[in-house]
Amino acid sequence: MPDDLRLRALMDAESQAMALLEAIEDAGLIRPGRSEQMVERDIFALAEQSFGVKQHWHKRIVRSGINTLRIFADDPPVRDIEEDDTVFLDLGPVFEAWEADVGRTYATGSDPEKHRLCQDLAVIFDQLKDYFDTHPDVTGAELYDVACRSAEAAGWLFAGKIAGHIVGEFPHARLPGDRDHYRINPGNKTRMRDPDALGQTKFWILEVHLMNLGRTFGGFYERLLVPQDVG
Repeated sequence: MPDDLRLRALMDAESQAMALLEAIEDAGLIRPGRSEQMVERDIFALAEQSFGVKQHWHKRIVRSGINTLRIFADDPPVRDIEEDDTVFLDLGPVFEAWEADVGRTYATGSDPEKHRLCQDLAVIFDQLKDYFDTHPDVTGAELYDVACRSAEAAGWLFAGKIAGHIVGEFPHARLPGDRDHYRINPGNKTRMRDPDALGQTKFWILEVHLMNLGRTFGGFYERLLVPQDVG
């Protein structure tokens, strides 16, 4: 499939995933007193019933409180959402064989620092996208370093071991080649614009995972990194 059609399919999948996030918010699924597991199960049901989602290319993540410091691979004990938590979602629904990957953070209370975190996640995402757009030879390692420095400049710590990964037609994880070349992390010294092992353009999900300097709460935001020359 031509690259422009692949990208359009990924953008359409993300648009539906963003609509799923809006539906989760409208349904009031994220609120104090509910467990992370309850929220995750309700998201699964809502995605299937309202959006026809039958596959998720990765586990559905709902993290609250101290669990928001944990990375994707972790499996922390399930906790209940509290009155003054940050809560983040990391969802990977599949729409018509194309993977989406979206993340968003919420503050359940009135703590101004937690609300600032929620706002800064998207700001830093935009900073990283701008860097990608203006540095055609940027490597995964370089952009990861920019993510860490951008977090520190805003008064946060970067909490992720990666700052993103490729995405594509389900299941992209079966692509041959070095796994690090498909991640935005210190181990990826290759250009992000280099083709994948099949000769295709790589399309990237950009992840921003932040935590406060006291390491007591965090937040997560991710979306498709749409190239600058695409409207």
